[in-house]
Amino acid sequence: MTKFYWLQDPKEPRCTGDLSRARHKWGGLPGLHCPECKATWAGSATAFPGVDLSSLPEHKAFEEPRPEPFDEFVRLRELVRPLVPPGAQLLPGAQFGPLVGTATGTFSPLFFYFIEMPVMHREAFDQLQAEGVRGLKGFPTELRFRQKKHPELLELEVLPHGWLHVDCLPPDRPPKCMKCGRNGFRRPDDLILDAASLPEDRDLFRLTDVESTFICTERFVDAVRRLELDGVVFRELPLR
Repeated sequence: MTKFYWLQDPKEPRCTGDLSRARHKWGGLPGLHCPECKATWAGSATAFPGVDLSSLPEHKAFEEPRPEPFDEFVRLRELVRPLVPPGAQLLPGAQFGPLVGTATGTFSPLFFYFIEMPVMHREAFDQLQAEGVRGLKGFPTELRFRQKKHPELLELEVLPHGWLHVDCLPPDRPPKCMKCGRNGFRRPDDLILDAASLPEDRDLFRLTDVESTFICTERFVDAVRRLELDGVVFRELPLR
């Protein structure tokens, strides 16, 4: 059986890369006010760096972060749905377009510190693909660097697949909102994956119910270790 791992940042990273002055060119979906659960939220950590919203007459409606009434959020979400991969979750706050802005500091070959904008050296990306890692999608960034010598960074499109197993979730958690889809629980410290829900065609993905969580397969871990790529650590997770 394939082993799965939680991909995390090292506790003491050696690199100083900073993307806090970067953003996605076309902004993103607004947050929403849900009339059912009464929550106002924007919980997506997923970006679609290959999506260009310039063809939409209403592309400016995606530029400023803000909450919208539920029906307006749905209208805007459906405008972009034809432009994203089939089955994309498109939660409030999902972002679009390449990374633009300023990057500072040094970046490890794998740099996942900013969960909504995971980046990778192009050389590392090409090496992982050559090793047979499945499902990697990398897109050019439009970042400006202050230093003259810097790596070419690709932003990864890492889409949600798979779920946490119910056994690791708090028993007193509120039910998922059937209207807006909000999960009212925090990510537990000890994760258990729902084995039946995990994808079989890719080696790196986010969890559907916690998009801020990167999961990878044993194939990905083995390739990273063979290539001696640094910047991430791995924690094997149990399956049920």
